[in-house]
Amino acid sequence: MSRPPTFTPPPGARAHRLRTERGEFAVIEMAAATGTAEKGTALLLPGFTGSKEDFIALHRPLADAGYRTVAVDGRGQYETPGPRDDESPYAQNELAEDVLAQVRAIGPGTPLHLVGHSLGGQIARAAVLLDPSPFASLTLMSSGPARISASQQQRVKLLRDALAVMDMAGVWDAIQAMESPVQAPEETDAGTLDEGLDERADLRRRWLANSPAQLIATGRQLCAEPDRVAELAALRLPVHVLSGERDDTWPVPLLDGMAVRLGAHRTVIADAEHSPNTDRPEETARALADFWDRLTH
Repeated sequence: MSRPPTFTPPPGARAHRLRTERGEFAVIEMAAATGTAEKGTALLLPGFTGSKEDFIALHRPLADAGYRTVAVDGRGQYETPGPRDDESPYAQNELAEDVLAQVRAIGPGTPLHLVGHSLGGQIARAAVLLDPSPFASLTLMSSGPARISASQQQRVKLLRDALAVMDMAGVWDAIQAMESPVQAPEETDAGTLDEGLDERADLRRRWLANSPAQLIATGRQLCAEPDRVAELAALRLPVHVLSGERDDTWPVPLLDGMAVRLGAHRTVIADAEHSPNTDRPEETARALADFWDRLTH
C-alpha cells in the first residue's frame, strides 16, 4: 500500500468531482504554475489499494515544470463510489473505458500524458490499446508486462480469502496485526507519534471506503494479467518505464526487459521501491517532466 506524505492537497490544487458520461470520479487537479506556459496535462491513475493521494507530492513540482495534473480515484477506489458486492463493473475493459471517459471530460488542448502506477499502469495500458488517439505518451510506473510476482500473488490471494469472510474493518485490523509493531510512545517524541497516528487514521479511512468487490476483481486481474507488450509496442506510442531501484511486485530486471521490448525510455529512481511517487516524489516528478519535455523538442 502506498503511503502518501499527506492526504491534504497542496496549495493551488483543487479536490473535486470530474463529471463524465460514465459517472463522476473524485480527482485532485492542479494547473500549471502561474506565469508558466502549460505544456501538457498528466492523468494519473493509482494502483491496487491506492488512491489519487498517492500522487499528492507530484502536483507542485509538475506544475512548476509547466504541467497540469489530474489524479483520479478509479471506480470503487476511496472517494469514487462503486458497487460493493458486484465485480462486473471492475472488469479491466470497464475500467479502461472509464479512463477514456475521463480523458474526454478533461477536454482537448495541450498534449495528454497518461501515467499509471502498478495496477493503474495495466489499466492505462488497456485504455491505450482500446484507443491510443488521445494520448501523447504513456508512463508505466512500477507496472510490469504481465501478472505480479508469485509472492505478491500469494498476498493478494490471502486478501481475497479474507474479504470473502470478513468486513473491511476486520480485514484492516488483521493487516495491521501482521505489520511490524508500532514504535512505543516512550521511544519517540510527541510530534512524531501524532503524525504517525494521523497517517494511520487517513490510511484506515481510505481502506474502509474502498469497494471490496473492486479489490477482489482487480486483485484477480493482477494475478492473471497476460503479457500485452507486443500489442503496446505495435502502437509506436512514446512509452516511459519508470520504477524504483527495488521492487518485489515486478522484479526490476523484468521491468528493464519490458522497456527494451517496447523501445521505451527507462528511468530507475534511486532509493525508491514500488512507489517512487511517494518514496522520492521530487526525483520522480523531474523524470516525468524531462521525458515529456523531450517529446516536444
